[in-house]
Amino acid sequence: MAKISPLMILPPLIFSGFVVLAAVGMFRGDPNALPSTFIGEMAPDLPAEALEGYPGVTAQDLASGEVSLINFWASWCPPCRAEHPTLMKMAAGGLRIYGVNIKDDPDHARGFLQDDGNPFLGVGFDPKGRSAIDWGVTGPPETFIIDGQGKVLFKFIGPLVGSDLQQRFMPELEKAQTAQAAQAGG
Repeated sequence: MAKISPLMILPPLIFSGFVVLAAVGMFRGDPNALPSTFIGEMAPDLPAEALEGYPGVTAQDLASGEVSLINFWASWCPPCRAEHPTLMKMAAGGLRIYGVNIKDDPDHARGFLQDDGNPFLGVGFDPKGRSAIDWGVTGPPETFIIDGQGKVLFKFIGPLVGSDLQQRFMPELEKAQTAQAAQAGG
């Protein structure tokens, strides 16, 4: 009987390991999702500073009894500009939206809101991005759905546009609003 060299067994074992890793990667959850450690927790602190000329955002604003959004944005951010009409439409529909302007020039931020409209009830100003770090924001735009008691329900990374808006964000927003309405009615 011929002896099999251990070196002959090694390549198929390595290949099998790669196949297992690939299979695990293919069948895991949404690969684009970056879960927030704050889901189900009270919202972190917001910047104490407001964008000059606009009201700020407080923890009390988020505990109003109504579902609200926190949108981290910047005037220099093209995806933020792309989602801006969506935010304007949502605000016009009565959704409570608060903004946190991050790592931006205040004159540019104010100019953006003056030129394109202001969907925000309040605008926190975070010039160094410290609050964004506290919230786990990786880059603008990012939007959080907050329940009426101030708890984070959902984190959405990227602009609120297209199929992502319809398929990922809107169902979560509707679920939050339905739960809030049930809680208020019962």
